[in-house]
Amino acid sequence: MSRFVRSLGPAVARPPLLEAFRAGLGAFVGLGVAGLLVLLPMVDLRLGLYLIAPFGASAVLLFAVPNSPLAQPWSAIVGNGVAAIVGVTVCLFIADPVLRISLAVGLAITAMIVCRAVHPPAGAVAMTAAMSPEAIADLGFRFVLAPVLAGTLVLVVVAMIFNRLTGRRYPFRQFDTQARPGTPDPLPTDRLGLSEEELTAILEKYRQSFNLGVEDLARLIGAAELQAATHRTGPMTVADIMSTNLVTIPPDAPLSDVADLFRRQSFTSLPVIGPKDTFLGIIFQIHLITCARESTLRFDHGFRPAMRRLIDSKREAPLRAEAIMNTTGPRVASTVPIAALVPLMAAGDVDAVPVLEDECIIGIVTRTDLIRALARKSLQ
Repeated sequence: MSRFVRSLGPAVARPPLLEAFRAGLGAFVGLGVAGLLVLLPMVDLRLGLYLIAPFGASAVLLFAVPNSPLAQPWSAIVGNGVAAIVGVTVCLFIADPVLRISLAVGLAITAMIVCRAVHPPAGAVAMTAAMSPEAIADLGFRFVLAPVLAGTLVLVVVAMIFNRLTGRRYPFRQFDTQARPGTPDPLPTDRLGLSEEELTAILEKYRQSFNLGVEDLARLIGAAELQAATHRTGPMTVADIMSTNLVTIPPDAPLSDVADLFRRQSFTSLPVIGPKDTFLGIIFQIHLITCARESTLRFDHGFRPAMRRLIDSKREAPLRAEAIMNTTGPRVASTVPIAALVPLMAAGDVDAVPVLEDECIIGIVTRTDLIRALARKSLQ
């Protein structure tokens, strides 16, 4: 009995209060923009259809759960549009209200599944049309264009902008095994040994295709594997694995000196320090390569190499280390467990993390240090 009572409670994890505010604000902005800029001028207000109730349900999906497959642009726009077409068609040909409403919703659901555009509020779109025979008789299939498609499109566009500005991904990425354009290796979190077809089969087996996207499932499995890996690291801290014999540079070091250090040494990062070893930033090889590529593109356009060297030596002041160093990257204390570094370095964007004490650098942990520590721990 107690298990049954617990099953009646919330099934969703407790969200942060800020997330609830973010979603509510997004719905307010989205519906406000839809009502003011598109729907009001296009539809006769006397018909009462300028802001239909299903848009409220669409707003919940688009702003509260933007990663859901049910909230994606295709699902929202095509789902609402198909449901509107079905609802209007049924309303124009079926007189009995009970049959009209039930048939409109049933056919709309079938059509959405066939179109791979399941969007729960679309059922209410079909129902709204079926319950408004007088309005539909006047609007006809114009109801599909406005308010349904016009309003849904505005909500989707606002959701794209609002979610991006507030740190959420919308629309979510499709399944992709490439780490970034032009590179052949997949992200570590995507190296699951499972293909897109296999992940899809898992979702279909457990009937979760409408609740979770393939790419989201891949990220969840990858995150679970990383979390499991942290359990095997034990009580080791950053102090146990960090490199303390550091090669550093001052912020006014010319980039030619930085390039020479990278060329002579086997490391891929250089900490930039000020007086008394105060940490100022870090330079990765990619920063130097990117800077060199941009300079080459800027000077190669319309100039011979000799002219480029002349401009570089006489007209431009040489760049210094402080011009390309990264000052916003992660940094840790020596007492931090190395488990905290696993998800940080697994995505491939962070090659090294400086270790600070009172704003001064005392060491650095590279991806090689972390891999060596994990390998040593697994062999014990």
